[in-house]
Amino acid sequence: MMRDADVHYKKKLIEVALPLDDINREAAREKSIRHGHPSTLHLWWARRPLAACRAVLFAQLVDDPSAHPDRFPTEDAQEAERQRLFTIIKDLVKWENSNDPAVLGRARAEIMASCDGHPPPIVDPFAGGGSIPLEAQRLGLEAHASDLNPVAVLINKALIEIPPRWADRPPVRPDDGTTLGNRTWSGAQGLAEDVRFYGQWMRDEAEHRIGHLYPKATLPDGSQATVIAWIWARTVTCPNPACGATMPLASSFWLGKKKGKETWVNPVVEGKGVRFEIGHGPEGPPDPPKVGRGARFRCLVCEHAAPEAYTHGEIDSGRSGTQLMAVVAEGHRQRVYLPASTTMEEAAQVPRPPEVPTQPARGTFGGNAQGQRYGFKTFADYFTDRQLTALCTFSDLVAEARTRIEADAAAAGLAPDQASQYADDVATYLGMGVSRTTDSLNSLTSWSSGRDQSRNLFARQAIPMVWDFAEVNPFAGAAGDLTVSLGSIVRVLAGLRPVATGSVEQRSATERDFEGLVLATDPPYYDNIGYADLADFFYVWLRRSLRDVYPDLLGTLLTPKADELIATPYRFGGSKEKAKAFFEAGFVETFTHAREQQLEGYPMTIFYAFKQSEDDGDDGHASTGWETMLEGLSRAGLMVTGTWPMRTERAVRSVGIGTNALASSIVLVCRPRAETAGVTDRAGFLDALRSELPLELRHLQQAAIAPVDLAQASIGPGMAVYSRYAKIIEPSGEPMRVRTALGLINQILAEVLDATDGELDPATRWAVKWFEQRGFDTGPYGEAEVLATATGVAIDGLVKGGLVRSSAGKVRLLERAELPDGWDPVTDDRVSVWEATQHLVKALDEGAEPAAAALLERLGGYGDAAQLLAYRLYSICERKGWAKDAGPYNALAAVWGSLRSAVASTGDTSIDQAMF
Repeated sequence: MMRDADVHYKKKLIEVALPLDDINREAAREKSIRHGHPSTLHLWWARRPLAACRAVLFAQLVDDPSAHPDRFPTEDAQEAERQRLFTIIKDLVKWENSNDPAVLGRARAEIMASCDGHPPPIVDPFAGGGSIPLEAQRLGLEAHASDLNPVAVLINKALIEIPPRWADRPPVRPDDGTTLGNRTWSGAQGLAEDVRFYGQWMRDEAEHRIGHLYPKATLPDGSQATVIAWIWARTVTCPNPACGATMPLASSFWLGKKKGKETWVNPVVEGKGVRFEIGHGPEGPPDPPKVGRGARFRCLVCEHAAPEAYTHGEIDSGRSGTQLMAVVAEGHRQRVYLPASTTMEEAAQVPRPPEVPTQPARGTFGGNAQGQRYGFKTFADYFTDRQLTALCTFSDLVAEARTRIEADAAAAGLAPDQASQYADDVATYLGMGVSRTTDSLNSLTSWSSGRDQSRNLFARQAIPMVWDFAEVNPFAGAAGDLTVSLGSIVRVLAGLRPVATGSVEQRSATERDFEGLVLATDPPYYDNIGYADLADFFYVWLRRSLRDVYPDLLGTLLTPKADELIATPYRFGGSKEKAKAFFEAGFVETFTHAREQQLEGYPMTIFYAFKQSEDDGDDGHASTGWETMLEGLSRAGLMVTGTWPMRTERAVRSVGIGTNALASSIVLVCRPRAETAGVTDRAGFLDALRSELPLELRHLQQAAIAPVDLAQASIGPGMAVYSRYAKIIEPSGEPMRVRTALGLINQILAEVLDATDGELDPATRWAVKWFEQRGFDTGPYGEAEVLATATGVAIDGLVKGGLVRSSAGKVRLLERAELPDGWDPVTDDRVSVWEATQHLVKALDEGAEPAAAALLERLGGYGDAAQLLAYRLYSICERKGWAKDAGPYNALAAVWGSLRSAVASTGDTSIDQAMF
């Protein structure tokens, strides 16, 4: 086990190098993939991309070539082997290859070879949405998942525990003449078919029981059409004593904004009320009654503006109502907007059903009083009475479907215990389908006028207030329809091909066992997301549907809160200090246990969602969450041996890449700190950083780490130095804090980047110094000449070399727009690294990667120097706050790996490799 930290270990690939650009590109692309993606099984927040998880797990287990000097004795041989492994990763991370047996087979073979034929089981104690355990299972690894939150536990069971139980087995549902028995059922396809079949039965049975509550609409031509949604506005009584009208609290009157089909509701005042007509045309509707932000509205009858506190009070006291503004029906290949009618309003007036979720909802808004302020005191209050009727009907049908499934499973030949287990498992997906519909079937669903469709509640990690809401029809075949929700689940299941077992349990991370396992996890991000508060919204319905199936897991009224590892002040009487202490203590306890028990020879990997807006703390060094996590790892006896920025967004053009949008996740690689770790002082720490950081940074640059991510990536080697000491003593005698260490790492990073100036040609050295002082602005000739003398160049030579423009006693660097088109470094007798860098940036921006690669091919040795200069110039821009100028340099370095690959595929470069 991983107890003797002094035992020599073989370095794993993730501790040395990764094809980061390829991983990031596929991780970002994943966000646009919906059908069949495991994230569509059920909503969970802040999931890590599957591509990133797959790559990290592979590189965590596979040896770096440097670990085998007998097979790869030279750096060139090691690099060649890394490139071979990179090729496997590049194929592995592509969505299209998720179930490709050849691609997965190559990856599994490499893992087996590095693990002596016995790959370790993987554990994620903060399993959440299940990305890491699922990808471990895909790689043929035994997957163990646990989470304190019951919703997360169910998601993980549905992904990794249930499918292997019924892999490659046919469905049990009765054959309806589709020759089920003559089909080959691979992976979880048979299970998926049963979920589809019994889900369709549930939906049809529900429509039979309550379909009359959702009448069809009459179109202008007299025909009948299915209603997609009813658009409602909340209402209060006007506070003006002379008025007392019913005030619609509408934030928008738009219904559809598609060009040529613009539609809106037009308010018409009638006595003490307002009715709504349907308007058409590009001129659009009148201004809505909402005034600014918050809950301020004006009365459409008397124009009196109701104070925000009044609106809050009316809603909170139950004196608010709703008014139908419009009906959205399904026309011929388009939406048809119809005016409200008495028939449609009366159809929605149904009594509240018994046994609705009456658990208190005050925590759902992150612990503040917003939920109560707007009248949402229980979870039932988020839904109209008609929606509650539908959801209760669906929930009750889960148990009825389970009874049918068990009988059909027995008839299909399953033993009684197997039939019961199978019925429980299929019912799990049916219950999750009901839970999934609540994201659209609630009174906080809005209508998107730009897309002509409803917009689900959880567009972000919060529950925002919606004043005019869309009540969707659960039998319309659109969002909110049970078959639509189950359809997503079925597509996920049909795509699962489990080749290893998975086990899932509900357990606090501080209490679970790590013996004989290897940790890969995505822990909570300090105070970023209140998972338990958010998950309650789904939990109350999962509990209603599946409590008999999971009596222990769903036994509590709401999800556990007290032990949730998150720094939430409201759970500690508003004290940030107590919340921080609670988070750090739990974090240290969890990772101390993992260090003591984890299988020897393997590093841990930890995803951390770094937010750029948190980058600067009070002293400009680190956010509280980032610092607390690193401090916790150090206190747990771990040392950081690598950090890798993982993006989930990636723009193609330099403007997009260069917006300083930092990686959304940092993957940390950790090993146990040696038990014989020594003590040093600040001077010794700085000496070690200056000695080791330059080479490590060069490795990161060679791996095409984007400049915007370099500071974060450098934390790995920097913290490796910091965390290998038992203690670093400050001049005051106090131990050095992580925050201080991060500041010193950034300081040495700046020194290393500045030191590269000495390796540049004189013209480029002048240009860098001038840029640092003036950017692309004009400066005095005398000042430029003094700098030129110091660097051994002449202004006239800089003009002839195409770097600057000089006239009327003024000098400035040429902007890229002024550079000549068609520049050829082979025929230019005054090439400088500055000129090469600026032309590469221009080519990338104007002609994209092929143009930049073509130029790089002709630059020869100037190309590598241009990459280093891009880092240096980005660093200058970042310090100066020149975001616009920083972007292009970040873009060039970020795509360097792709440019080099393109050059390698076309042949040798054309310019002399000797630059200076």
